[in-house]
Amino acid sequence: MNNQTQLSDPENRQPVALITGSAAAGRLGNAIAWHLAEQNYRLVIHANRSVDDAERCVNEMKERQIQAISHVADLTDEASVAGLFADISEQYGEIDVLINCASIWERLGLWETTAEDVRRHFEVNTLATFLCCQAAGKKMVEQESGGVILNFGDWATIRPYRDYAAYFASKGSIETLTRDFAIELAHRNPRIRVNAVLPGPVTLPPDVPDEVHRDARATALLDTPGTPAHIVHAVMFLLENNLITGVCLPVDAGRSVFAPTDHWR
Repeated sequence: MNNQTQLSDPENRQPVALITGSAAAGRLGNAIAWHLAEQNYRLVIHANRSVDDAERCVNEMKERQIQAISHVADLTDEASVAGLFADISEQYGEIDVLINCASIWERLGLWETTAEDVRRHFEVNTLATFLCCQAAGKKMVEQESGGVILNFGDWATIRPYRDYAAYFASKGSIETLTRDFAIELAHRNPRIRVNAVLPGPVTLPPDVPDEVHRDARATALLDTPGTPAHIVHAVMFLLENNLITGVCLPVDAGRSVFAPTDHWR
């Protein structure tokens, strides 16, 4: 099954994809953007503060004859999200794919976590995803071809680990949000699909303690190190298969179904 067949009109135009949080190299969003570029997508590279990274990414893509634009937006702000989608309409006219990768993931001790910490995680990880799904959905409902939305959750909301309570509380909402939008949007246009990817630890931040790295190995069923390529493969599967919606797919080497009894948790 070819994504161009599923997402393009009969004239075989290039589909348009917005990937939030895709400006910085080394991040999942950036890896996904480059793969979609190789698949002949026209791209919208989003950044919040990484303005230089966004411009650098777009310039590199243009050097390779890839159609791409960058847009800086605070996705927690309705007006800023509206401006982002207005820019997409002006530049490309439509949007075929939204991939919500933008997020924060901060280590905070439980007793040190403040209301502001929780609020910030919910705004960036949950509210921003909601607003982008809503804005993209409004456009996709009017498109004969519909569209595809992919959200990013986290496998570990099933078995959270310590010192990330604000993060897990916010990411735990993504699965419900995904199913809700799958229902809401398909009732308005049955060619709209909404799914989520729940990655395992494939791009751990540098401040993650050694015990989390050890835990990632100890709690895996499969003896295969996770890489961004595994997540990109899952993204393409969900983009291409037009019979799947409302699904939250763990890509985690079996961690969500396996809990060793001798582990420190």
